[in-house]
Amino acid sequence: MRFIFLTILTVLLVVFLNPIAPFWMVMIGIGVLSALIYPNGIGGFLGGGLGMGLTWLGLSIYLGITTSSSLPDRMGDLMGLGSGMTLVGLTGVIGFLLGGFSGWTGVLFRNMLQKNPENVYKG
Repeated sequence: MRFIFLTILTVLLVVFLNPIAPFWMVMIGIGVLSALIYPNGIGGFLGGGLGMGLTWLGLSIYLGITTSSSLPDRMGDLMGLGSGMTLVGLTGVIGFLLGGFSGWTGVLFRNMLQKNPENVYKG
């Protein structure tokens, strides 16, 4: 449940914050969300990654379709990737990695701040 909640909030954060803020501010926001929601490690990674990656992929496809621009194809040729859809897919993968590591960082930060019980028999 926390994973789905983190993914939905990450999508909303990326959609509304990304046009007005740089990507690193969005990454900080994903880390804060992940620290507040507190999923487990893999849930934080996948929740942040899927939220940001799918949103970047969807926005890239949406902008490519609505503008009917040849820019993605030209940039793909310029970078040696072949077609523009390869560039769009690479954008989604980069978004997944950035969001995933941001979510994981939030989980690890929350774990770092939690106090460990002292004077407990660990026999």
